[in-house]
Amino acid sequence: MEKYVSENPVHNSFNKLSTDLFTFAYKHAVKPVIFGMEPDKAHEKTATFARLSGKVTPLMGMLRLMLDYTDPILRTNVCGVDYANPFGLSAGLDKNCDMAACLDNAGFGFETVGSTTARVCAGNPRPWFHRLPQYESMLIHAGLPNDGSQVVINRVEKARLAAKTMKMSVSIARTNDMAEPSEEQGIADYVTSFRRAAYRTDMIEVNISCPNTYVGEVFTEPEPLDRLLTALDAIPRSQPVTLKMPQDKTWPQFSALLDVIVRHNVQMVTIANLRKDRTGFDVPQDWQGNMSGAPCRKPSMDLVENTYRYYGDKLAIAGVGGVFTPEQAYEKIRHGASLVMFVSSLMFRGPQEITILKRGLAELLRRDGFTSVSQAVGVDVETSWKQRARHTR
Repeated sequence: MEKYVSENPVHNSFNKLSTDLFTFAYKHAVKPVIFGMEPDKAHEKTATFARLSGKVTPLMGMLRLMLDYTDPILRTNVCGVDYANPFGLSAGLDKNCDMAACLDNAGFGFETVGSTTARVCAGNPRPWFHRLPQYESMLIHAGLPNDGSQVVINRVEKARLAAKTMKMSVSIARTNDMAEPSEEQGIADYVTSFRRAAYRTDMIEVNISCPNTYVGEVFTEPEPLDRLLTALDAIPRSQPVTLKMPQDKTWPQFSALLDVIVRHNVQMVTIANLRKDRTGFDVPQDWQGNMSGAPCRKPSMDLVENTYRYYGDKLAIAGVGGVFTPEQAYEKIRHGASLVMFVSSLMFRGPQEITILKRGLAELLRRDGFTSVSQAVGVDVETSWKQRARHTR
């Protein structure tokens, strides 16, 4: 019978000790070096280090031994995909699929590579990133730099085949340039990448909400979105599809998009992308970009809750934005998220964050009498569709 860390007291103690060691080393040794670099340079060096270290088998074995906390209570099935745990890396950090081996061995349930685009994309003029440590946030203005979906999806497929437990998702977006500015050409761009991804990943994320592009968020309006999804519906695929949603929409505007989405072959929504509204935050005016991390927590949570309340019988939810603690991850789940994604906490707190989140979530689930993640999804939300079901009995 397979042994789990949580069932092996010796291994469990070693995992806790090694996680604490990672926390100390990152805080006092690694983070000062990384945060001493310009953010753009730090991102490049991190990707390079992950790509090279991922090829060193003994190093990956040691990483798995030290960080991969495994517990059967964390297993979950979402949209027909089995996950070892509900935690994933959100798109935006691993743009070209450099980090898959490290993330797999650290114990991520899944990662979302990209976003990637039909054509090679250079991104926006630099700088792409600014740190806002007082808010546990990054200001991001990268503009989808990537090696193009033909190359990136090939890497994702190879990583999927090599992964021990982690599932692989790819996020596709419209190429960020002015070469093909029309809506029709934008749809064609998505279609190209979608065809390349079909049957080759565990999930496809369609990013309609990147706020840092030349042509803007064309497909965050109902009519263009309907035309885009109609085109994607015609493409055969084996994996579930999620749409990465905008954050800075009123609920009526957001629900109008959901009304379109539920009419199409889409199984999930990722809530939500970066925060555009800087009101109340001390951010230099000449810094371009939109906010990640803690400032996203409350607005994304509100959208998760309302989406689960009114559309929970039609769409699964991947919650992203401001997850730094197990309690915050658990809150997203109790408000309707079946999967939980993060990026900023990995950069501010270190690679052991995945272990801390998993261990903490397992403890919270058991404390409240749950035997699985799925049992806790949405328990704090009284849903309209459940109300209707009771009244029609």
